[in-house]
Amino acid sequence: MMVFEYDQHILVVDAGLMFPDNYMPGVDLVIPDFQYLRENQKKIDAVILTHGHEDHIGAMPFFLREFQVPVYATNFTIELLKEKLKDHDLPFEPDLRKISRGDTTSTGPFNIEYISVTHSIVDGVGLAVDTPDGTIVHSGDFKIDSTPVDLQFTDLNRFAYFGSKGVLALLSDSTNAEKEGYTLSERDVRKTLESIFLTCKGRIIIASFSSSITRIRQLVELAEKFGRKVIFNGKSMITNVDIAIKQGFITISDGLRVHEQQLGMFRDEEVAVITTGSQGEPMSALSRMAYGTHKNIRIKQGDTIILSSRFIPGNEKAITSIINKLYRMGADVIYEKVSDIHTSGHAKKEELKIMLGIVKPQYFIPVHGEYRHLINHARIAMDMGMPKDHVLVIEDGDTVCFNGSDVTVESHACTGQVLVDGKGVGDVVETVLRARRKLSEDGIVIVLVAVDIKTGSIVYGPDIFSRGFVFEDQNRDILENAKTLTRDLLEKHVSSRVPDWEDAKTEIERHLKRFFFNVIERRPVILSVIVPV
Repeated sequence: MMVFEYDQHILVVDAGLMFPDNYMPGVDLVIPDFQYLRENQKKIDAVILTHGHEDHIGAMPFFLREFQVPVYATNFTIELLKEKLKDHDLPFEPDLRKISRGDTTSTGPFNIEYISVTHSIVDGVGLAVDTPDGTIVHSGDFKIDSTPVDLQFTDLNRFAYFGSKGVLALLSDSTNAEKEGYTLSERDVRKTLESIFLTCKGRIIIASFSSSITRIRQLVELAEKFGRKVIFNGKSMITNVDIAIKQGFITISDGLRVHEQQLGMFRDEEVAVITTGSQGEPMSALSRMAYGTHKNIRIKQGDTIILSSRFIPGNEKAITSIINKLYRMGADVIYEKVSDIHTSGHAKKEELKIMLGIVKPQYFIPVHGEYRHLINHARIAMDMGMPKDHVLVIEDGDTVCFNGSDVTVESHACTGQVLVDGKGVGDVVETVLRARRKLSEDGIVIVLVAVDIKTGSIVYGPDIFSRGFVFEDQNRDILENAKTLTRDLLEKHVSSRVPDWEDAKTEIERHLKRFFFNVIERRPVILSVIVPV
């Protein structure tokens, strides 16, 4: 999420999400902290969405619960957002306004032109934001593909037009700033896919991102060319394809598309399945196929599985596990590391240089990607002759202030991450995560005992239950010794003073922590329950 602010007006660009890291057990989504916008709610004029990927629109359902402002985006992006909003009960009807590439809109002091860009999802745009202090160009996520399959070019002429007029600052996509050369064209990927369709004799099952409409379009065309029926599988895949068909991005001939329940009606060489699950997601369609739990599709000898996507960092283990399972079931698996069946939607170094060269900004701000990507993109700009003090590497929460020819970077905006767990938004804080991590590492031990409320004598227990700590049948001695220790502590506690059961619980937990570590070198979470009766 990015904020443009001038005087009493705010323009928000994108509101995306991240998926949780390994140190966030139980968390479903990570969204931006909206606190700065809450504090300045009356200033917000509009939201602009550059394209429909989750890291750019995923937080919009949560944003629209709080802020009633117009949302501008292209047709496909708006339709994807509408689908997302069906799962959320908003307090008011959202004001969604469709724009086309090349359109202009005005809100407050901002005049915005939407510039066509090529990306791994259709209908993406960059932005030229005209402000009273100058024009700011935002590249959006882009690459430069001179032969795009969908004919959605990155409009270099328009970017160059603004460069000729004078650009105060360029904000440019840094995701592939470490990679040399140019991004592979989508048409080159088609050549690889076509050779696979040409030589395969069995079923072809392709897993891809459901947002990769251009890739899906090519797969549909190849299936028709080689006489294969197309089956779309996975909820998001079916939803996105249906939207793309309505929008005219995919054309399917009559009789080409069939339902997965009709799979048995056709010979293996007559079938192509396009599915979700390229990242090894546990409940995805491809994962269910690999584990043999899919309702209608069973992997068998002779199947060819194509993972037509890159390995997203953090997903490598899940993906390789799926690949191994598919091989064990007799399938052949083709993926990016062994064949050119995927290309990035982000510009590499030479394309980034072209963007810098035609926009010719006074200031440059690398955006999108990790800090290392920002640094590498900044170095590209300086290698091209930009002064070091005109290249601004900023992080979340930093505020870049333009005032005439002066620019300053401040770090006062409230920012951060809000964790979404089920229906809870923001209620999982660091202390909760710490407890979850502790439970996941050494498990939990529960001590249960009942005592006479008058005498303090033990009338039941102590019983000890463990989950995720030790296998009780094989460690009875440890648990029995823990019971004896607990009983001794309680008897000592009762005989020495008027019973304080809260104090007794604390003492039991402290001594058992020490005992378990000395015996087995583990630190389980210990919960003691004393019930006076």
